[in-house]
Amino acid sequence: MKRHLFVFFFTTQFAGFMFAQTNQVKTANGIVEGVKEKSGIYSFKGIPFAAPPIGDLRWKEPRPVKNWSGVLKADHFGPRAVQPPIFNDMIFRSKGMNEDCLYLNVWTSAPSGKTKMPVLVYFYGGGFVAGDGSEARYEGESMAEKGIVSLTVNYRLGLFGLFSHPELSSESPHRSSGNYGLMDQAAALKWVKQNIAAFGGDPEKITIAGESAGSISVSAQMVSPLSKDLIAGAIGESGSLLGALPPVPLKDGEQTGVEFAKSVGATSLADLRKMNADTLVKAASKFGPFRFVMTIDGYFFPKDPLAIFQAGEQARVPLMVGWNSEESNYLSVMGNEKLTKENFEKAVQRLYGERSADVLKAYAVGSDADVEQAATDLAGDRFIGFSTWRWAELQAQTGGKPVYRYYYSHPRPPIVSEKDKSRAKGAVHAAEIEYAMGNLSTNNVFAWTEEDYNVSKIMQEYFANFVKEGDPNGSDLMKWPATMSSKPAPVMHISTDTRIVPDKYAERYLLMEQIMKK
Repeated sequence: MKRHLFVFFFTTQFAGFMFAQTNQVKTANGIVEGVKEKSGIYSFKGIPFAAPPIGDLRWKEPRPVKNWSGVLKADHFGPRAVQPPIFNDMIFRSKGMNEDCLYLNVWTSAPSGKTKMPVLVYFYGGGFVAGDGSEARYEGESMAEKGIVSLTVNYRLGLFGLFSHPELSSESPHRSSGNYGLMDQAAALKWVKQNIAAFGGDPEKITIAGESAGSISVSAQMVSPLSKDLIAGAIGESGSLLGALPPVPLKDGEQTGVEFAKSVGATSLADLRKMNADTLVKAASKFGPFRFVMTIDGYFFPKDPLAIFQAGEQARVPLMVGWNSEESNYLSVMGNEKLTKENFEKAVQRLYGERSADVLKAYAVGSDADVEQAATDLAGDRFIGFSTWRWAELQAQTGGKPVYRYYYSHPRPPIVSEKDKSRAKGAVHAAEIEYAMGNLSTNNVFAWTEEDYNVSKIMQEYFANFVKEGDPNGSDLMKWPATMSSKPAPVMHISTDTRIVPDKYAERYLLMEQIMKK
């Protein structure tokens, strides 16, 4: 009898152990089966979080995904959103493009409902016209090793993610159109809230993050009633919608849609929905990649996001936010002109007219030797630095929670195949992603050094601590003070000599703010 009891006890306990270690997870829609990686982390790739936005669902807000029977193999990335080939630094691991693109990926160390780990949802960059959650630089495995359930999320892009049209507004129950890619992100957050506990995550501790368009997306989700109550923290890397790719009034977006429809010979919305996706993308590309923009639609954006931040009606959560030292090249200011003080002054005059004297004072140039840096600073601020600073300022003033600002200046090492082995002068746009996510080893383009891995260790620790506690500080890190509304704001300068510095350039951004109001 004792032997039978022992066998029974051992069998049930072993079965329970096996269940706890399984790579199968039951979601609200069905069972998914992931893969246990060599690191011990479990990955679940290509999980559908919404119905395929195809056919009559093209240009509609995302609909719930249908339940499935059996086990869904989550061992490969879902298709990426339809997009033209624009950025050569994007290396996709997904197999092909498709309008059926609403999939997400999960990395976790404990796929069970017995733990409550913090959650990181990362939105990729690419100007809302390109990108994919399969890019290795966003890989969530390294963050998962730090006790974080990490996700990347796909969303519709370009024409399919931002197209607005009067007929779309008329058929919408909200009398709105556009912003479909942002709604996809919000739908993914709802999926995370509902399902992440089964992967070991805490649905009350979701931090959203992103770089460039992903960062702009974070600022957008913070003001939308569809998503702002779903998040506990936010991380923005280079960009916000408070100056970079801002939304336009709905009527302006609709007019752009009408003009596009005419250009492809479509006389109705039904005609547009019948057209091949490739044909539409090629037609849209003729007018430049950024033709379609977000709209103040009265639904996703109930009003101008700037007014929402000013009124303190955004998500009142901790924010970590910053930008890089070379977000844009001096060529965007100087063109092909020689780097002389006279040419810089002429360039500023062309750009700012009657305010050029004020701009030249803020971006002071004493001699020709100062021009390259001044033009680089101005180019980066015009592109994305100002919008990021403005976001940090307003969140500190009205958000009621700490804001942690950073400035990233560590340049990438040389490309492996290049003969010139000198480092770049500054940290270019998107250079920080692999460092922050602990993913240097996934990128074999650059000749990473011990110095790079040291910077990555520091930066990732700050990011991971913030996801866990809403505060980047840790016992082995330099103290990073928060900003509420005090000035000058402390800024964590992240590089080989990571240190705290005051916000020395606030006057630049205050000037840009004044110029924008005119």
